[in-house]
Amino acid sequence: MSWRAGFSRRRALALLLLPLPALAHDTITTKLLWTQEISRIVNKHCVSCHREGGVAMSLAAYEDARPWAKAIRDEVLARRMPPWGAVKGVGEFRGDPSLSQIEIDMIVNWVEGGAPKGDEVYLPPPPHFSAEAKTPTSGRELTVTTAAALMLSAPVELAGLRPLRLAAGESLEVTAYKPDGAVARLIWIRDWRPEWQRTYYFLHPVPLPKGTRIAVYSGKPAEAAIALP
Repeated sequence: MSWRAGFSRRRALALLLLPLPALAHDTITTKLLWTQEISRIVNKHCVSCHREGGVAMSLAAYEDARPWAKAIRDEVLARRMPPWGAVKGVGEFRGDPSLSQIEIDMIVNWVEGGAPKGDEVYLPPPPHFSAEAKTPTSGRELTVTTAAALMLSAPVELAGLRPLRLAAGESLEVTAYKPDGAVARLIWIRDWRPEWQRTYYFLHPVPLPKGTRIAVYSGKPAEAAIALP
């Protein structure tokens, strides 16, 4: 065998042993599919921001989302996405885009099962985005700070809460102490980001009697506005 023939054979064998990137994701261990379950979750919770013309990279199509699959899994497991700020279980609010635990489990299982696409015939229609309707702002607001609690001199109903002054990365808790000893945790915002600036409107107005003390807690000086109907 000439040295040229030996080199050619060794080169061919080396090429055969190279990893094949195209096959890296071919092992599928889940029945969950992008075209059936996962795209519907993404359309419901994500593509209002993650789309062409949105404020973040597009996740509207499988080809957009697939390269980000593991990052999506990590973000939803940490409940960093969709961004909301208010900790689930403390207060009930309108417009909460947070994923349910079942939806989180489905995304995780899809990613760890190979993130298969499925047949495009089952894709839902793309969501339609019209001009965003702004929630009317409250006519009256009460202000409370970490430095001084607010004592209600009359009964009120709370429509919502809005951080007025809160350092990035800090947390904020607002709690109401009623005169009968009952305690109502109104909101807990964790790891605040300035881009979350919004009013958190309660799902139902929260009635508080006269004599209720409303306190704000944070690691640094903070201030919150309490929206009244």
